[in-house]
Amino acid sequence: MLTPAELDTLLGLLKESNKPFENIAQSFYRSFPKPEQFKVGCVICMLLQDQLLTQTQRLVGFYLLYDIYRNEALPTTPFVPIVLETVEQTKDAVERKFLLQFLTSPPKELPKQTVRDFLASHDPTDVPPIPDLDAFRRMHQEGAPEVSSRSAMGIRPTIRDSSEEAFWARPPAEDSWPAEEGGAAQALALTLEELTLLPYEPAWSRPVPPTLEATADELFWLNVPHILCEPMWDYTMCADTSLGSEVRELIAKGVKAPLPQAQQQVIFSGLEQDAKLVYHCGLTPRKLPDLVENNPAIAIEVLLKLMSSSQITGYFSVLVNMEMSLHSMEVVNRLTTAVDLPTEFVHLYISNCISSCENIKDKYMQNRLVRLVCVFLTSLIRNKIINVQDLFIEVQAFCIEFSRIREAASLFRLLKTLEHQQP
Repeated sequence: MLTPAELDTLLGLLKESNKPFENIAQSFYRSFPKPEQFKVGCVICMLLQDQLLTQTQRLVGFYLLYDIYRNEALPTTPFVPIVLETVEQTKDAVERKFLLQFLTSPPKELPKQTVRDFLASHDPTDVPPIPDLDAFRRMHQEGAPEVSSRSAMGIRPTIRDSSEEAFWARPPAEDSWPAEEGGAAQALALTLEELTLLPYEPAWSRPVPPTLEATADELFWLNVPHILCEPMWDYTMCADTSLGSEVRELIAKGVKAPLPQAQQQVIFSGLEQDAKLVYHCGLTPRKLPDLVENNPAIAIEVLLKLMSSSQITGYFSVLVNMEMSLHSMEVVNRLTTAVDLPTEFVHLYISNCISSCENIKDKYMQNRLVRLVCVFLTSLIRNKIINVQDLFIEVQAFCIEFSRIREAASLFRLLKTLEHQQP
């Protein structure tokens, strides 16, 4: 409701017993803008109700509650109830006299007085009569805005413990207030949770209404014993049992995890029976890398079925740019032996493989991938899938860089052999 710094400022103002009331009010207005004054007034009410203020502080607090709405053209103010309640219950004659002035008309010299001046001018023999407070309550109820009956029943969720045991209660932790050490809020052992406008409202009981008895001319439900009304569901009813549905479901699973051989065979059979099923199996270029890593055999079969499609370029682009692995090289190798792949695709894939080997930091993984690439390149060269002259310089530099690896040395010797065989 208030920050610790704002609460310390308010408590500092309430201690100004040597300043005139009007000067304290001006300091209050400079510290708290108009939209915040109602909220600060509510905090003053809580401090008054919990008996956390001294006599002089209480008088300053009541004056501020009065002065906040002194120049407003309102039939009543939100703080009239606490004034009436205090007039009835207080045992302090000075405080009662101070509050009775606000119910009638405060003397013109009161704003010029200090709290100490007012206390010094009090005459114990002067006991002012208490007017009809019920009339003031009726005036307040007529002028105040309407509040729902449920909200009006709410009470404050915090109750101060005034028993003797409260003296021995552990004080709040020092870090509960981020204000300076020795702040006014810490001196009162206040916490932020205590200063809230949220009420504690009663829980409303909502019993289930009873069932009306059926009349003679209307139908009523028969409560058949449970053992006689167990439904026998046919879960295959209205289900899509077509081959295409099964293939789509298995492809979706194959993207996430390896499939057993039996399920892979279902996919192969489905693609063989219906050539157009490959366009509706749910495999998009974005899902291809996951299928290659989990089920490379399925990826090969799908790509072979898509070779005559205009969509194959998108799949090639994803395959070239995916992270190099044993499965991705297996897929590319199988594709090169089964169909004539575009030369630029094969060259780009080889360049990416060489670049991946050069950029990897882990020596063990680097050696492993270099061996795989060398075996892959050797297979492509021996099967005459690529023209080694097109990539001679790049592959030779790769072999020299990793000449410590046996497979790279073997590939280098193969390159030299082919070079000497050239006319």
